[in-house]
Amino acid sequence: MWSFFSRDPTKDFPYEVGDPIPGLEDKSVWILHKGKKRGTQDEVSIFLFDVQKHSETLFDIAKASLKRLKTIRHPSLLHYLDSCETEKFLYVATEYVKPLAKHIDDMKLEGQQRELFLAWGIFQITRALSFFNNDGNMKHNNVCLYSIFVTAAEEWKLGGFEFITSHGQEGANIIPIKIIPSLEIYDPPEKKDPTKLKSVTKCSTDMWGLGCLIWEAYNGPLKNQPSLKTVDKIPKQLCTLYCELVSANPASRPNPADIITRCRKLGGFFKNDLIDTMLFLEEIQIKDKAEKGKFFSTLSSHLDNFPEAVCIHKILPQLMTSFHYGDSGSAVLAPMFKLGKLLEDAEYQKQIVPCVVKLFASNDRTTRSRLLQQLDQFILHLQNSTVNDQIFPQVMHGFLDTNAVIREQTVKSIVHLAPKLNYNNLNVEVLRHFARLQSKDDQGGIRTNTTVCLGKIAAHLHPQIRQKVLVSAFVRATRDSFPPARQAGVLALAATQQYFLLSEVANRVLPALCPLTADPEKQVRDAAFRTIKGFLGKLEKVSEDPSLKEGMEADVNTATPSLSNAAATWAGWAVTAVTAKFYRSHSDTAKVQHPVKSTLSKPGSLEQPSSSSMSTTTSSVTSMTSLEHSESASDYDPEHWDMTAWGEIDSSAATTGGSGKSGASSTGGGGLAALCEDEWDNEEWGQIQEHPAAEAELASPSETWNNSEWTQPMQSANATFVRNTSRLEHKPTAHQNSNDSLGGWEDGEFEPIEENVDENNASKMDEMRRKREERKVQRQREMEARRNARGQGPMKLGTKLSAPAPF
Repeated sequence: MWSFFSRDPTKDFPYEVGDPIPGLEDKSVWILHKGKKRGTQDEVSIFLFDVQKHSETLFDIAKASLKRLKTIRHPSLLHYLDSCETEKFLYVATEYVKPLAKHIDDMKLEGQQRELFLAWGIFQITRALSFFNNDGNMKHNNVCLYSIFVTAAEEWKLGGFEFITSHGQEGANIIPIKIIPSLEIYDPPEKKDPTKLKSVTKCSTDMWGLGCLIWEAYNGPLKNQPSLKTVDKIPKQLCTLYCELVSANPASRPNPADIITRCRKLGGFFKNDLIDTMLFLEEIQIKDKAEKGKFFSTLSSHLDNFPEAVCIHKILPQLMTSFHYGDSGSAVLAPMFKLGKLLEDAEYQKQIVPCVVKLFASNDRTTRSRLLQQLDQFILHLQNSTVNDQIFPQVMHGFLDTNAVIREQTVKSIVHLAPKLNYNNLNVEVLRHFARLQSKDDQGGIRTNTTVCLGKIAAHLHPQIRQKVLVSAFVRATRDSFPPARQAGVLALAATQQYFLLSEVANRVLPALCPLTADPEKQVRDAAFRTIKGFLGKLEKVSEDPSLKEGMEADVNTATPSLSNAAATWAGWAVTAVTAKFYRSHSDTAKVQHPVKSTLSKPGSLEQPSSSSMSTTTSSVTSMTSLEHSESASDYDPEHWDMTAWGEIDSSAATTGGSGKSGASSTGGGGLAALCEDEWDNEEWGQIQEHPAAEAELASPSETWNNSEWTQPMQSANATFVRNTSRLEHKPTAHQNSNDSLGGWEDGEFEPIEENVDENNASKMDEMRRKREERKVQRQREMEARRNARGQGPMKLGTKLSAPAPF
């Protein structure tokens, strides 16, 4: 009568039973099923015992097994979650696992990853048996391939607690009878030989099982005990230990604790990168900061050899925990971002993106620098809204940082951020900061990299902004006092030529390039000559066939150009050349002249012509062909260029810091009109002759920044470099345009010369020619006077020198 009030126990069981998992058919009293937790849908495993199909004896064994599972906890033992008993079934929920036998059959690991996986698994089972035998004073009595389970993180967990006995109980030396016939093959030989029972120790039975497990891990399921004598597939490091484990004499089998000690020594089977990493992560909370820093600095190089599942489900969560709650600092970023690339997009958004947003808000310079360096590893996973609303506002602070390394890394980061930035952030805010940096930053390397970066992001700019900014910016760079900046400006003009109107080429670009043909630096002169020839070739073709003009200007007003961005292949060369050539004295250059094979490829825009822009392609080939033979391109591979090439012109920022103009920029939205009028008009990005106010010496970056990413080719103590710059920097003379501190062109300086002139015009031309000659003589006298002044005494390091006006 009380059955009306009874309640089905399974309704209180918070797990749903799913499909069965094969692998334990006749090897266990349990049937393994997939399962999910109600509500969260987290995956679990359900061990199910059919009460009606099995005998009372097996039911008692199953209940005893459940009791042991509930009360015994260890990292290498199967983790119990919940259980439920009904009249028909006994349910036990555990962490999600698969039988080891099935996992090895399905496993796709090969080579070193497979060896590390097996070594890590055997170590975990040995550690679990040491806990059983030594700490718990118990014997498992069922160690084999079918009592081991593998988690999603590919950790081995010991289960199969059906035959556990205590070592101190009566008859402890008696090996229990296994009711399941298929498991009798794993019984040690002393079970059939009563004379050897006196030699049985608390761990001898389990060590025999461990030997059987090792053999099955490398050979597959054990069919008969004589097969244990075959050791061909077992690693040589493990052969001696294996023979001891399967010895016929129980007393000669080692203790599991001794096994771990022996195999963890240098050259031992348990001494490898994966086990070292996993053990360190397990104890990371008790490690000091120096140990953590050393560990994380080497972790990234080992990750490629680890199984992917271990990286995703075990190592990455540990890194995340260490980052959030530990003091690991920015050292954890590199391996964390590397592992993040293995995640699905949804998981990446859930786990990594919140960390990235939090990190960009950090005031720690080391963290910010490492983030900017690692940007290419996670930028593709970030949503555009996240970049514009949460990340870019933090990145902008780097433009104003007083540390030159941070400013330079911020400039370089825009190459990766540009495709995701909205109109205002890219076309207003970024260009506003670029204008200030290129004209006013005291670090030549930053000015150069600003030009390089602008060339690389040109395709993402709005067509109207691009048309107004590019020529002005690159012409400004050609007048910089820093030789690499001038060369970068020349190459930027060549690489982004598809965005220029031919009228701009004739009226602005060529007049700016011509003075560089007399530049003191050979590399600048060579680049200028080649680029001028290319542009002249385009103008000549249009002059001969005006119908080609439309095709050559097809990309000027196109938001998505029909040709790919040519800037993708030039920038790395422009920067790499700095280290190779620009800081060599003229005497050294004269002594060593090595023929260099060119590796500079044509811009991508020249290799895939379309029907709408075939003329552009033809002319581009003419203008860029000569660039292929650059002597400075010996070490550049445009197909494999990465951010490390930028770092080669840090201009000593990593050691001396910089005095950035933190007050020279307005981050607020001044509008497009203000940007164009204040910063970009009249071919100006500011003044070359800057006299910044004295500022406090900047704190140097942490020592961890001193790596190959930031090589320092510009040695401020290089006397040759000082001499070179003395010839390059100049102040405007009295006869120059007072509104153009860059040495603007005077009226009549480049007047067109007509072939047929009358007598009145002839006298005017003679007067103009005479004035030009006078100005030339005056400039030569000024140059000679400055040379004599420099020769009167040694110059102080860092002294700003005047340079002659351009020829």
